[in-house]
Amino acid sequence: MVFSPEESRRYARHLVLKGMGGGGQQALQRARVLVVGAGGLGSPVIAYLAGAGVGALGIVDHDSVSLSNLQRQVIHTTAGIGTGKVVSAAAFAQGLNPHAGIVPHAERLDASNVDRLVEAYDLVLDGTDNLVTRRIVAAAAERLGKPLVSGAVSMFDGQVTVFAPGGPGFAALYPEDASDDDLPSCEATGILGPLTGVIGTLMAMEAIKLITGIGTPLIGRVLTYDGKDARFSEFSY
Repeated sequence: MVFSPEESRRYARHLVLKGMGGGGQQALQRARVLVVGAGGLGSPVIAYLAGAGVGALGIVDHDSVSLSNLQRQVIHTTAGIGTGKVVSAAAFAQGLNPHAGIVPHAERLDASNVDRLVEAYDLVLDGTDNLVTRRIVAAAAERLGKPLVSGAVSMFDGQVTVFAPGGPGFAALYPEDASDDDLPSCEATGILGPLTGVIGTLMAMEAIKLITGIGTPLIGRVLTYDGKDARFSEFSY
């Protein structure tokens, strides 16, 4: 894969980065990545993976942009209120990097279509906000042998981990009896906008590591962030 002069300038900081270089950038351009959810976590994920030049960046979301989203879902705009999030996200990503291949999926992900969506990609990132959808995505990723980067946020705190073939599964971290009824909703308790940026950016970092083989992914480990006290911590599962 040969870079055009424009691509060489665009990805110059990757191309000179030890451990990344041309080989890593080519891996990104060959990669097929599915982002589930174009909201608070999906926004920084989409921004950084599009900017990095992922070759096929699928975005699945059935929702539309609303005013209350804009405090944290920073790829959307006031002018885009009422627009489908997938349409809005795709426009942002293509405006940032026309070399990134954006694949919109304007549909609700559920048990009936999850295998079709996940099977077409090498890697999945889940930024949804409910355990029902997250279980469906995780089960499909495990069934189809795809690595899954999973993030979650609430109020001032967030976490990120990676589920990968051969590693601990979703049920090891979230027991079957765990329910959305046990978790506070964003609408009820609120969420600090930049928190989604912190966790979503970490998710994008894990995705790039998995694609390029750089570093040690968060497989079997959860990285947590306490936004109020500015502390990161980690535990294994």
